[in-house]
Amino acid sequence: MAEDQGESGFPKAVSAADQRRLHDEILAAIDHDVRPAYRKLGQFVAKDYAPHGRSQPGVWSLPNGDAIYRYDVEQMTTTRDTPAQIHALGLAEVKRIEGEMTAIARAQGFKDLASFRASLSTNPKTHATSREDILDRYRKYLAQMQPELPKLFGLLPKTDVVVKPVEAFREQEAAAAEYHPGTPDGSRPGQIFVNTGDFAHRSVLTIESTAYHEGIPGHHMQISIAQTLPQLPPFRQHAGYTAYIEGWALYAEQLGKEIGFYKNPLSDYGRLSDELLRADRLVLDTGVHYKHWTRQQMVDFFHAHSSEDEPDVQAETDRYISWPGQALAYKMGELKILELRARARRELGDRFDLRAFHDEILDGGALPLDVLETRVNAWIAAQKAIAA
Repeated sequence: MAEDQGESGFPKAVSAADQRRLHDEILAAIDHDVRPAYRKLGQFVAKDYAPHGRSQPGVWSLPNGDAIYRYDVEQMTTTRDTPAQIHALGLAEVKRIEGEMTAIARAQGFKDLASFRASLSTNPKTHATSREDILDRYRKYLAQMQPELPKLFGLLPKTDVVVKPVEAFREQEAAAAEYHPGTPDGSRPGQIFVNTGDFAHRSVLTIESTAYHEGIPGHHMQISIAQTLPQLPPFRQHAGYTAYIEGWALYAEQLGKEIGFYKNPLSDYGRLSDELLRADRLVLDTGVHYKHWTRQQMVDFFHAHSSEDEPDVQAETDRYISWPGQALAYKMGELKILELRARARRELGDRFDLRAFHDEILDGGALPLDVLETRVNAWIAAQKAIAA
């Protein structure tokens, strides 16, 4: 239990004289050290940093900007795909996903996707009823996925995953959900921190897809397995290639669909909304940094092709401007895994084993996508040789 405090915030055991002394020393430190440091930082940003920054939101506006962006794309996606190829791929994915969303909208009695989107904000089924309601939903989806894992994987996580509410002091800025890895020895489980603040205004549409993404078979499964792979040195057990890690988690979302989940059409719509955001990123990131889009063009595209609310639209737009290429990793990783799976199924035919394929993807830890492709191609060749 916390020690009793007086009105000043000091524990009552601290004498009045010590309280005055500490109070004065704290204010002196702020006046003599903290405020001058911030003034110095402000002057540096205004005089030395900002004048050398971009005049436009895109990296192209910097000297050698196009080459810088091509480098960013290669580093973030770990592929050699060009910005032009990625932009076209993004547009195609947006069109495909919106077609599936439109089918759900019409099945729900709406004439088009736009009218369905507009109705969701006032539909009581789309919002949480309490903080515990949000946590219970995450736990329910993880519990229904757990017994299905042996059908999809030979490798299984050795540690548990738990759902916890975000700490109260973080609710204003924390994401809807985030995964924190556990320890390899299992002494601390993997943890999904869920933001339950302002619950009445929180949509429940994407909880199912987020549970699979952050938990099982997504981040928790991939990371907890990588942490304990005996053949890998520690730096490989904890490798952090975003295209692989986030690509796997996005792939994990649709695995739930394949095994028969997302039974509620609204939940399936939420899954597609999450996938659409990742497809939008291919268009928007390349749009601003390669095709010279303005910030307003980005916002307009977001409004036309997403279900994100306005604060998220603005925050995501600024994210893509300030972190070139990073947002491409998610969808590019998922599409590469799907491409490799289709190749393996095509070349192995009846000998294709989905469990073995998934184990091959996970058994090397996080990898650059080009290395992952080489690994899977070698696995396909080995499977053919066994059957020959």
